[in-house]
Amino acid sequence: MIINTTSAPEAIGPYSQAIKIENHIYISGCCPFNPNDGSVMGNDIETQTLRAMNNLKAILEEAGATMNDVVKTTCFIKNIETFPVFNNIYSSFFSSGKYPARSCVEVSRLPKDVLIEIEAIAYKK
Repeated sequence: MIINTTSAPEAIGPYSQAIKIENHIYISGCCPFNPNDGSVMGNDIETQTLRAMNNLKAILEEAGATMNDVVKTTCFIKNIETFPVFNNIYSSFFSSGKYPARSCVEVSRLPKDVLIEIEAIAYKK
């Protein structure tokens, strides 16, 4: 089942916001785009991480899941030196001590020159 919500920005390419197969939800990379017009929100890692995580949360909610259902994330970050700031905001979206598995890699460039992109896999019982 294809998952799309107007509470998160439209896909900027030929992909869906998420796909749900039985209990698994595969969420495409979430960037810090405004859900209303697709513009980049903020020019710092704090603002952009907050927006990307809220976009991820909105897609999960449309699929009938929550952040606590996330089992794995992959995070693409433009500057690994901003990792501590990113980590602080990222961790606030999960119950303390109940974090999903995660990979985080520094990349040279992301769509629309954003600083962060986060994709996720969730499992909803």
